[in-house]
Amino acid sequence: MSRTIPDRLDGRDRLPDRHASRFTGRTALLTAAASGIGAATARRLADEGASVLVTDVDAGGAAKVADEVRSKGGRARHLGLDVTDSEAWPEAVRMAEEWTGRLDLLHLNAGRNLPGAIHEIDDTFWHDHLRLALDSVFYGVRAAVPLLTASGAGAVVVTGSVHAVLGFSGFPAYAAAKGGVSALVRQLAVEYAGRIRFNAVVPGAVETGLWTDAPDEYRAQTAARTPVGRLGEPEDIAAAVAFLGSDDASFITGQNLVVDGGRSISSQE
Repeated sequence: MSRTIPDRLDGRDRLPDRHASRFTGRTALLTAAASGIGAATARRLADEGASVLVTDVDAGGAAKVADEVRSKGGRARHLGLDVTDSEAWPEAVRMAEEWTGRLDLLHLNAGRNLPGAIHEIDDTFWHDHLRLALDSVFYGVRAAVPLLTASGAGAVVVTGSVHAVLGFSGFPAYAAAKGGVSALVRQLAVEYAGRIRFNAVVPGAVETGLWTDAPDEYRAQTAARTPVGRLGEPEDIAAAVAFLGSDDASFITGQNLVVDGGRSISSQE
């Protein structure tokens, strides 16, 4: 029997999930999880059995995500967290420990992608990007290392960006911050080898709040330059985070997993 092969696949053409219990008995702390990729990852990990600590500078948004998880039978708590505040991080990690006694996965998801040519931006603009996307990784990992080590299966997944591997005019601060994330992941993977795994998921264009006001023409052009023919969904990235944070990826560390629909390997302009 022949079967018609579609020209393209979309987000509905996914195989059934066969990993519903990968995180049973484990605890995950997620940052920037009030919306977008972070919220999708919280839902995905909870669906797979994790207890999720949903954090965001938007405490109300984090509470809504945690409520949603609990309404579907999952385990979740929330915390308002400014990831750029180094002194706030020990409390976030302590909350996870007091709740479940452990921390197995840290998903560091914060970042800001604002345009500004290098000759147009000021010191504050530059350092704000580095502080949010890169300093926050330093603060979070430093605070979480003891619990992640004690887990026996500790993993850190950082949200990077395709800006770290491709050049896009007008985004030097964001590219520098996310490029630093990629390098730091490799370094930490070596330093903590055998105790904690470190990887980055590297999204391309994903349907988050950043795209809310994007012109339709620009959206269409971006999709056309992407071999799979569409923008990514937050759930696409969440699936990659869940994989990298699970035992299915136990032999993977120090890697940058590009999840961009093929954009970074396409010659389409």
